[in-house]
Amino acid sequence: MNAPAKVRIEDILDRVERYRPDMDEVLLRHAYVFAANRHQGQVRRSGEAYLIHPLSVAWILADMELDEVAIAAGLLHDILEDTETSPEEMELEFGPVVTRLVVALTKLSSFESKYESREATEAENFRRLLLASTDDVRVILVKLADRLHNMRTLGFLRPERQVAIARETLDIYAPIANRLGIGSIKAELEDLCFRYLHPQDAERLEKAIGQRSQAAEKWFGDLKVTLDGILEKAGIAGTVEGRIKHLYSIWQKLKRQGVEVESVFDFLAFRIIVSSVADCYAAMGLIHQQWPPVPGRIKDYIAIPKPNAYQSLHTTVIGPEGHPFEIQIRTEDMHAIAEHGIAAHWSYKERGSQPADDSRIAWLRGLLDTTQGSSPREFLDSLKVDLYPEEVYCFTPRGDVFSFPRGATVLDFAYRIHTDVGHHCVGATVNGRWVPLKTELNNGDIVEVSTSNQQKPHHDWLDIAASGRARSKIRAWLKREEKDRAEEVGRKLLEKELRRLGKSWKRVAGCKEMEELLKARGMASEETLLAAIGFGRLAAPAVAEELAGTAEAGREPALPASVAPIAFRKEAPVLEVTGDSDFLVYRAKCCNPLPGEEIVGYVTRGKGVAVHSRSCPNVQKLLYHPEREIEVRWADGAVSERSPKIRIELDMRFRDRAGLLAAISQVVAREGSNILSCNLHTADGALGTVTMTVEVRDKDHLNRIMDKLRGVEGMVDVERRGAFRRVAP
Repeated sequence: MNAPAKVRIEDILDRVERYRPDMDEVLLRHAYVFAANRHQGQVRRSGEAYLIHPLSVAWILADMELDEVAIAAGLLHDILEDTETSPEEMELEFGPVVTRLVVALTKLSSFESKYESREATEAENFRRLLLASTDDVRVILVKLADRLHNMRTLGFLRPERQVAIARETLDIYAPIANRLGIGSIKAELEDLCFRYLHPQDAERLEKAIGQRSQAAEKWFGDLKVTLDGILEKAGIAGTVEGRIKHLYSIWQKLKRQGVEVESVFDFLAFRIIVSSVADCYAAMGLIHQQWPPVPGRIKDYIAIPKPNAYQSLHTTVIGPEGHPFEIQIRTEDMHAIAEHGIAAHWSYKERGSQPADDSRIAWLRGLLDTTQGSSPREFLDSLKVDLYPEEVYCFTPRGDVFSFPRGATVLDFAYRIHTDVGHHCVGATVNGRWVPLKTELNNGDIVEVSTSNQQKPHHDWLDIAASGRARSKIRAWLKREEKDRAEEVGRKLLEKELRRLGKSWKRVAGCKEMEELLKARGMASEETLLAAIGFGRLAAPAVAEELAGTAEAGREPALPASVAPIAFRKEAPVLEVTGDSDFLVYRAKCCNPLPGEEIVGYVTRGKGVAVHSRSCPNVQKLLYHPEREIEVRWADGAVSERSPKIRIELDMRFRDRAGLLAAISQVVAREGSNILSCNLHTADGALGTVTMTVEVRDKDHLNRIMDKLRGVEGMVDVERRGAFRRVAP
């Protein structure tokens, strides 16, 4: 249901009364008046009164048919964060339940956070949000409504904030909506993000879809009449809805297939809603008698629902003139769950209760269990990986069914059975045939895992595993092993230096000097100190001297002499270790980070601090131990028109046409860059590829070049080589 142009509390009350005639109107009016008083005088970036935002959030929640407690929390969700109101005052006004929801929705402020980095604070906010949602899922539902309205009004922010918020929304909030089965919010969030992250692609696609949908209007209408006739003739009561798939899903399909929109016919789809499961299957049989189905495109999510409880029959058929189109068939209850997911699954009539065994809540608990004790970046990475839709269903020999993300392997299956089975897995028998760990699973596979006590995880497994659970278990094992190895190396190095000074480890372990050293370094144990030496963060000679009491006054344990400060080459961008100027800092070759990009540093023994792009594949795979991580930043003046240029490789795909290479050259030249090398390959009547090296000053300069290249006629895709790309859902 569309929201009014300007939401009023009366609109919300009318909407709630339709599905809850006995609603607690007093609670909602009190929350509205309280929010209006506390937000009085506050305005949004748009210039509108701030109260419009909580009212809009409350309307979205009412449209999802949530209870009064959730809607009241929506009206009050920013009270603690943006006003002087305290939790104690809120509890006096609204009681413990509403207050608990609002507290869970309140972010840690920078001065409240124990974390130094913005990323760590954000990760902790997400962790708290999800933890609260496992107790009461209304927390995440209010947050999704809040994010949806923020995305609808994102145009009033600065462009860089628009992109950052849209990226976070696409990576985190849209997939969460999907995992909770809230298809309506998921689709709108994705389309809004698409318009900010790929504005030119969105504009072109919207225009092309508009032109094609107008041309197909008669064809579309004729198909609807035919479908209505099929149902009526068979005596099946149901409704037929025609729709255009949302833009982002169409764009993803175009990228996967490497084609233009003119080549895609199934962007039009029909949804048939009937009264019973039997009618669903009957309708599909009748449709297949009318039009032949496309092999491999029949999916039965009624017999095997998706993990988010979504149920429906999907089929793609070859329609008139040979054009394929998709049909979804479901009952009214299934449709309600498909649109509103977990919000439609039950009502909160008694203390906000919720089914403890609901698969969607179980997923949240499982995610938090597997990321317990992980670093902030590990938690965010696991969250993003685990949010991908699961569409591969496999069986154990006993008939137990497990669901996995697309691209999951035998290794993922082993870790789903048990952590120890995963650690010792050497392969599996799939459908009676032995296969190695990296073998991808397909729907319906019967998998029997083989193990060996001699097997153990290694870094390459992070490339094989696709599920968040498996990757988390592998990372945890690697972390323990590397820390143990670092402690052993650190102990040997320190013992050697102590012997040189006439001391021994047994004599200094637990001594007063050791306690003072650990306290000064903020370390919890002697093992942590040894690991720091083993990782190269502390120099064994300096630590030994301090423990032996022979260190010079005020001298700090430092990195080894081989890591002494060395002047930067003039052409290198200036990088700094936050709070410490004594480190040698250099850009990692694997990702070649650009000024303006988010970066992370890792201490490397004997070399200093290697700086990677936050999206570097090596960072994503955690090839470096988190204990080596150190906060780095671009120094003042690193991003300017006078910045030295950096070589970046671009990969492009295009539909061949005359003059394309000249057009590419003109775009690069107009943006003040230079092409250093270019390798073009094209086949007759097929897609062509270009690998090109260009010079850029910073991230914004590169983005401008890539955006202009995407606008060249015939260009299908432009990507920076080596950039981290998550698998599209």
